Amino acid sequence: MQASTIGFNPDYSEEAPAFEDIQALSGYSILEFGTPWCEYCQASQAAVEGALKENLALLHIKVFDGKGKRLGRQFGVKLWPTLILLKDGEEVDRIVRFTSLDEVVALLGRQL
Repeated sequence: MQASTIGFNPDYSEEAPAFEDIQALSGYSILEFGTPWCEYCQASQAAVEGALKENLALLHIKVFDGKGKRLGRQFGVKLWPTLILLKDGEEVDRIVRFTSLDEVVALLGRQL
């Protein structure tokens, strides 16, 4: 699957995985929607990076979202950044427009 990496992924990929590829994932993973030019997304990156440094085995899929981007619509993404915690390809929880490390750690801590 493209657009993914274990641990923190610094770059948004314009080639989003298919919804079926996401559903086929096993274990826990993080799906992040946003854009490189979004100020909210830029402000959130230190929080995501800090939290994922503590969860190096967690798959982080960072998807460039916007008009005409299907995966974001399939997950009901309306604001950026949106961070979705998945277990076996199914959404467990999400946070939207987060900026603090504590918010990301809390998201991960509720399930991991």
